[in-house]
Amino acid sequence: MSKYPLIFLTSFLLIACGGSNNKSQNQTNSKESIEFYGNTQGTTYSVIVNDNIDLQMAEIESTLDNFDQALSSYIPNSILSKLNAAPAGYFSYKDTFNYFNRCYELSQEVYALTGGAFDPTVYPLVDGWGFMKDIEHVPDSNAVDSLRALLGFQNGYHFKYYPYGLKDEDSGVTSVIRKNTPAAKLDFNAIAQGLAVDVLAELIEEKGGMNYFVEIGGEIRVRGKNKDGVKWRIGIDKPIEHSNQENRELHEIIQLDNKSVATSGSYRKFYEKNGEKYSHTLDPKTGYPVKHNLLSATVVADNCAMADAMATAFMVMGTEKTKKFLKQHEELNIEVYLIFNNDKDRLEVFYTPGFEWLLAE
Repeated sequence: MSKYPLIFLTSFLLIACGGSNNKSQNQTNSKESIEFYGNTQGTTYSVIVNDNIDLQMAEIESTLDNFDQALSSYIPNSILSKLNAAPAGYFSYKDTFNYFNRCYELSQEVYALTGGAFDPTVYPLVDGWGFMKDIEHVPDSNAVDSLRALLGFQNGYHFKYYPYGLKDEDSGVTSVIRKNTPAAKLDFNAIAQGLAVDVLAELIEEKGGMNYFVEIGGEIRVRGKNKDGVKWRIGIDKPIEHSNQENRELHEIIQLDNKSVATSGSYRKFYEKNGEKYSHTLDPKTGYPVKHNLLSATVVADNCAMADAMATAFMVMGTEKTKKFLKQHEELNIEVYLIFNNDKDRLEVFYTPGFEWLLAE
């Protein structure tokens, strides 16, 4: 084994040296590190801390459970599920840990920043295209137009968010969203995992952790050094269709400290109908799966929620629009690595100038 262990980063799969992601509800303690592995949000998580802090598995599980109670679309009594099922009118909720409001507000920022390329109201479109359930036929143009009418996250359109809530004499401050369109639903899958990573990282830092690795479903945040005393090394997969742990190929290696990284790709998650492939990346502006040459987008940012959301937005934009966006928004302090097919159908890469400093020797 190499002295410098690699962590392979994709949208859906990650392997961490020193532990296995297919362990469930497991904890490993050593002089060098504390390691936790488990399942959450339909995927796996890994937490490695190279500091002598008091961190228990129960705290991680409790934090993730509280997070799901706010933002899971699979738990019927979560805040998100209740809002999606609610009729038109005022929807009141108690966001005890500020997970839902934090996600909602950041999503509003990214929606405005990306001109709607990142759009949480995409839920009906994702469902209509069969990425939440099997469908016999792909939607026709009339069905797509009907679904697109439910999209748009600008405040006051389908949903009106009241950031300071309302004062209730019995329960204190209650958050409120006015739902204007009964059939409108929110999908925070493109940002929630990244935010959950941030929440766990903040838990570790509150306890004094300065050297850690946190990962949920391939979204990562690291700080300090690994147990070998070097920066965390993360591998970016080559975008190969139907690739998995056995036949994957490494495209690049980066080294990170006090940063987050997320990758979104179109080469793994798709389905075929009548010989045509339909990518899971849907363009909210057209209502159709994207058809461009961008295969994967890797984003390095200060926090994982931003990295997660921007990687999704770039997969919607495509290669050229992403390049233009990056030139116009240098203030974001993010680094980006794009893998795409050129006009000769060969893999090509583009990365921001600062990304070169992250590439491992």
